[in-house]
Amino acid sequence: MRSNTVHPVLADVTARITERSARTRAAYLSRVAAAATEGPARSGLGCGNLAHGFAACSPSDKLAIRGLRKPGIAIVSAYNDLLSAHQPLDEFPAWIKDAAREAGGVAQFAGGVPAMCDGITQGRPGMELSLFSRDVIAMATGVALSHEMFDGALLLGVCDKIVPGLLIGALSFGHLPAILVPAGPMTSGLPNKEKVRVRQLYAEGRATREDLLDAEAASYHSPGTCTFYGTANSNQLVVEVMGLHLPGASFVHPGTPLRRALTEEAARRVVAISRGEDYTPVAEVIDERSVVNGLVALLATGGSTNHTLHLVAIAAAAGIQLTWDDFADLSAVVPLLANVYPNGSADINHFHAAGGVQVLVGTLLEAGLLHEDVRTAAGTGLHHYRREPVLDGGALKWREVPAHSLDEAVLRPADRPFAKDGGLRMVSGNLGRAVIKVSAVAPEHRVVRAPARVFSTQAEFDRAFRAGELDRDIVVVIRNQGPRANGMPELHGLTPALGVLMDRGHRIALVTDGRMSGASGKIPAVIHVSPEAAAGGPLAKVADGDLVRLDAEAGELDVLVDPAELAGRTPSDGPPDDAAWTGTGRELFAALRRSVGPAEAGASVFGPVTPGHFGAVTEVGVGGTR
Repeated sequence: MRSNTVHPVLADVTARITERSARTRAAYLSRVAAAATEGPARSGLGCGNLAHGFAACSPSDKLAIRGLRKPGIAIVSAYNDLLSAHQPLDEFPAWIKDAAREAGGVAQFAGGVPAMCDGITQGRPGMELSLFSRDVIAMATGVALSHEMFDGALLLGVCDKIVPGLLIGALSFGHLPAILVPAGPMTSGLPNKEKVRVRQLYAEGRATREDLLDAEAASYHSPGTCTFYGTANSNQLVVEVMGLHLPGASFVHPGTPLRRALTEEAARRVVAISRGEDYTPVAEVIDERSVVNGLVALLATGGSTNHTLHLVAIAAAAGIQLTWDDFADLSAVVPLLANVYPNGSADINHFHAAGGVQVLVGTLLEAGLLHEDVRTAAGTGLHHYRREPVLDGGALKWREVPAHSLDEAVLRPADRPFAKDGGLRMVSGNLGRAVIKVSAVAPEHRVVRAPARVFSTQAEFDRAFRAGELDRDIVVVIRNQGPRANGMPELHGLTPALGVLMDRGHRIALVTDGRMSGASGKIPAVIHVSPEAAAGGPLAKVADGDLVRLDAEAGELDVLVDPAELAGRTPSDGPPDDAAWTGTGRELFAALRRSVGPAEAGASVFGPVTPGHFGAVTEVGVGGTR
């Protein structure tokens, strides 16, 4: 095992997470240890149960499963052909089954999980189901793995809520090894600067709908993940650095021989780590150190703010208590090393070509900003992720990559960063606590003091913008957009109009209990305000004309109103009641809306991680052979 001397702040944050989580993590590991078995999981099934489990298999697989010797591998997939990122997954199960069979295992398609596209639902009622879909995916993953037929799992998914949901579900079966299998990004399309230009022209009424549709179609044009650095690509980078992908798997294009080779190797690898000396349960891959590694990777690349929700929820599923203060303290010392849209003009393909995850991991390890001594799907030690996959005569191999970036306009070493900090900050004050991503916000725009204009919907804002009512210095407050109010939809529709106002020379900021995600750009956007307005948060008492002060540098967010006056105000513009929150399937999610927790705790419906949450502690650790 290799080790590196870690930065003192990295060490301190990891230590306090470990101390804070001691009881919940121990209880989780105890539950995981109790679920582990020495032989194949299905060996404990009755004859009728087992016969149901192999009834539809091919004759050779039926014999293998009946024989109770070969490991069973679950395929859990988010395939559909509506989402460009997931359409390539159609072919993967057949490849996986063949490769697992050759490696001495038997793979079965255990279940599908829903996968909705935030790009399609932006600004539409369906977007109010998006965040809840993460926990539905976790439950669907649990259903797929509940048959006790499996000794390992391959989780096929890419976008937004899908990867966190798959992981949360898999962690309920933490005794199983699990590898995430991505599909890769589409090739580069219309340059991002041109796409933004057309969007702003349309917002001003200076471009037609046909112009806008042409630009969007040239941007999102083929199978594969959208190429901007939003939540989908943040997912891939973060989980690779957490050791949950095969090294270099994140950003290889679909439809290429290398992508197929990586998919087949994932099947072989999960068979190999399902038992014996290489047994690597996902509960031991996701520990306090790997969670910190994922967080560092997010910060170093200016990744999606959605992970201030998702990483908290993923950690909680592993018994680990992660807080926004941990994000803030690491962000202060992790430099910004990537310049990918919306932080810059490059896309994820340019990042990958410059050296990608492998160069990033190398420079962060050398700077002491990652834990090297972790377990991963590729073996013990994060040094495995300094290697890139290549095909040599048709055979998949890994090779060391140059220790330097091939394009420092896109990816830089830790000693020559784009910015000294990670660009993700916490702000707090008399309006609560919130998140702001400043990696794409110019320093001169990070401090704003202006009158508030309050809205409860994006549509209200849009009408006011088109009527010319916002052409001034302004803090746009959009409330009742939190998880309990309406499911916490992303508010991307605000970005073009806010960009127009900023380009006209106005001081502009957004304050909301909703989300902006990976598309947060040049506008200072204070998001995830907690407690949310619908839960009685002070945002519910802000009135038009109140002075709001945002200082992203000092971490401050306040409404400049006398405390006694603010306390005496009656909250207004409440969220919709259940009777009004209907249509587009929303009524089916009413129970989740009533039970969801706050943004700061991951906006989860599964409840907080507290001592005793997973039951009594009897034994810590998994280890051993199977």
